[in-house]
Amino acid sequence: MVAEPQRRGQAAERAARDALQRAGLRELRANAQYRGGEIDLVMLDRDRDGEVLVFVEVRYRKSNAFGGGAASVDLRKRRKLVHAAQAFLAESGTYADLPCRFDVVEADGDPQAPRIAWLKDAFRADDI
Repeated sequence: MVAEPQRRGQAAERAARDALQRAGLRELRANAQYRGGEIDLVMLDRDRDGEVLVFVEVRYRKSNAFGGGAASVDLRKRRKLVHAAQAFLAESGTYADLPCRFDVVEADGDPQAPRIAWLKDAFRADDI
């Protein structure tokens, strides 16, 4: 049986994936788990310079009373995401040479139909 917080998180991830796909990103992997970290979504984006590999952290908050989801992606969490991204790149010869970006998607409100805020390039690997 799935606990309520997990169910809300899964619904937020689905909503985030749908929103990003409508914006033109292509899903490569969901819930990529590695020792020390997990990446909610790995997606491919296309910008004016070509393809970009995007590592997405989805954060759901029932309300923004104590700060939005992006505020909860602290230095410790960013380190975990970067290490997981490095593991993804090490196992993936196909995408290893692409430029990378770390995005955060904030979801809040009704977990079945959350409001989505997409923060492109929310942080950089060399900032940690």
